[in-house]
Amino acid sequence: MGSVRTWSLAAVAGIFVAVVAHQGSHADVGLAGPGTAPAAAAPPAPASARVTGLPDFSGLVAENGAAVVNISVVEKPQKTAVPGNPSEPGDSEDPLSQFFRHFQMPAPGQHAPPMHGIGSGFIVSPDGYVLTNAHVVDDSAEVTVKLTDRREFVAKVVGVDKRSDVALIKIAATGLPTVRFGDSSRLKPGQWVVAIGSPFGFENSVTAGVVSATARPLDENYVPFIQTDAAVNPGNSGGPLFNVDGQVVGINAQIYSRTGGFMGMSFAIPIDLALNVKNQLLTKGKVSRSRIGVAVQEVNQKLAQSFGLGVPHGALISNVEPKSPGERAGLKPGDVITSVNGHNIDHSFDLPTIIADIPPGTEAHIGIWHDHKAGMVDVKTVLLDDEPERTARNENDEGGGKLGLAVRPLDPKEQQELHTRGRLLVEDVSGPALAAGLQAGDVVLGVNGAGVASVADLKREVARAGHSVALLIQRDEAQIYVPVDIG
Repeated sequence: MGSVRTWSLAAVAGIFVAVVAHQGSHADVGLAGPGTAPAAAAPPAPASARVTGLPDFSGLVAENGAAVVNISVVEKPQKTAVPGNPSEPGDSEDPLSQFFRHFQMPAPGQHAPPMHGIGSGFIVSPDGYVLTNAHVVDDSAEVTVKLTDRREFVAKVVGVDKRSDVALIKIAATGLPTVRFGDSSRLKPGQWVVAIGSPFGFENSVTAGVVSATARPLDENYVPFIQTDAAVNPGNSGGPLFNVDGQVVGINAQIYSRTGGFMGMSFAIPIDLALNVKNQLLTKGKVSRSRIGVAVQEVNQKLAQSFGLGVPHGALISNVEPKSPGERAGLKPGDVITSVNGHNIDHSFDLPTIIADIPPGTEAHIGIWHDHKAGMVDVKTVLLDDEPERTARNENDEGGGKLGLAVRPLDPKEQQELHTRGRLLVEDVSGPALAAGLQAGDVVLGVNGAGVASVADLKREVARAGHSVALLIQRDEAQIYVPVDIG
């Protein structure tokens, strides 16, 4: 009897479960809507796109922290000026000098107390070589390196390269801990990075963030900076930037700030560039770079249309220096450099960096866009001197309307006074030319890569152009292409 009762209860339970399951399936269909199938389960996200959790950097810091050093600098003393006669020291009997002595201040003409600076660095060899920023140790009277074990050493400045902001210094020690190097060219936006340094003198402070961008140009230099959001402040300069594998991928160098403190953007020098500088400073005491003697500017959409480029890319030549390698190779204003030794030039700031890395005296195989056709030229590079190449910058990307230029011919005397080879002086600007940034006093040199020597030449080339023209102008000592939309 008990067994029958048990069986009956089990049967009832089974029926109940079946009914509930059946109703549940109908409820799912009802939620999906009449005439629709039940929604399929969402496929799992690819493993590579998942963020599995925040990383723990404690092991990285424990392994590398001892190789990060604090740098303090005593700058060379500066002489204060003497009112009315800055070349002579102050009179010791002068009441003003006595006032300064009374309050223990330097009198005019005397040496002011030396300035002190702080920075960071990292050990790259067990025998005491340290990498840091050039701006940390440049013009210093004394450089002191402090290790994490509290030992301090007076350092010798082996070499400074201002263009890259990299410096190599040396301390008299052996058996030191060192960092490992990574490949900065493999960094990608979104990857984690860690900065270790001495912000405001707080030694071996650790901050973390992600790579915001790579190959970021700043000012007119030869460094494709790594941009990160890792907090960097004064005193971090010269410290290492690590990837998650504990390898140095950059040297923290600059911040973007309107307050003097961190505002979410910091910039690091790629370690592969820094190591190249380090090796040259160690072996030659200076860094050799190449140049080809051209000034370039960015190609925007209007300029690309003017020169027949499908997509804006490359470096537009706005000026070729006389007797330079570029001139000897036949490069002309209006040519667009699209590649160097097989490396594509996407932006104008790519060109100086790639050219600079080529040994001086070496031929560079340069791809160009000339007269609406692709071509190749060989340019023999020369040594870059102390004066940086000027890079013409397109300061106005806007245009619109008709041309709106009033020009007149220049006589030979005016050409000589203006130091120009151009023959057309802009006297008045209106409409689209004004909107594009042209000014009275500009000298018109060419249109869409073709030189113009007369008003008739200018009218002819403008008439032949499409919806926009690229005017090559000279303003003061600089040459630049300005795109003007003529409708």
